[in-house]
Amino acid sequence: MEYDFLVNTYETERIKTLSVWSMFKDEDLSLRPRPHDKRGRNAREQMIHQCMSENIWFCNMLGIDVGAPPLPKQEARLEFMKRYAEDSGKRLAALRKKDKVWWEEETSFFDVKRPRTWIMTRRIAHTAHHRGQQTIMLRMLGREIYSTYGPSADTGGLMQYRAPTIYPYPTIEALIEGETIGRPKASLPGPGDKPCTERPDPE
Repeated sequence: MEYDFLVNTYETERIKTLSVWSMFKDEDLSLRPRPHDKRGRNAREQMIHQCMSENIWFCNMLGIDVGAPPLPKQEARLEFMKRYAEDSGKRLAALRKKDKVWWEEETSFFDVKRPRTWIMTRRIAHTAHHRGQQTIMLRMLGREIYSTYGPSADTGGLMQYRAPTIYPYPTIEALIEGETIGRPKASLPGPGDKPCTERPDPE
């Protein structure tokens, strides 16, 4: 089907989002980028926004309702991951059943009409945008950062130095199980002796 790439991209975005959430520690959730500036969401608010906004977009714009509350009863890191993993898995299953006509049909996107292909592309970009904000927070907190789309400083640095792509867990199922029982994530080599950026600070 012409739009399998959108479904496949959403599938990979699920594990990328959950992987970033797994990099936070429980005590990180209430911390803001600037401690007394409420304009910057903390990690808990980011998780709430992801769960609620994705539910609204899928229900109201894509017509896919998984029939579950978007938020967990207990707003803890592991519970957010379990809730989002379950609900996004159901959304993925529903998307796999949609045909070309459904994808190209126009529907409401706030106050305008757009095809569902366009809306899904914007949804994926929306998720990636907020995930980027969260990885910045992780670095500010001094946490290790695994790959999302390629190498990170903690997986070995820049791609041109053949740094590997390393995810914390190979699958969503392994992620939920690992975070539940406290299994260690994949080991990270660190940046090594090469620069982590194309413009390193002068020595």
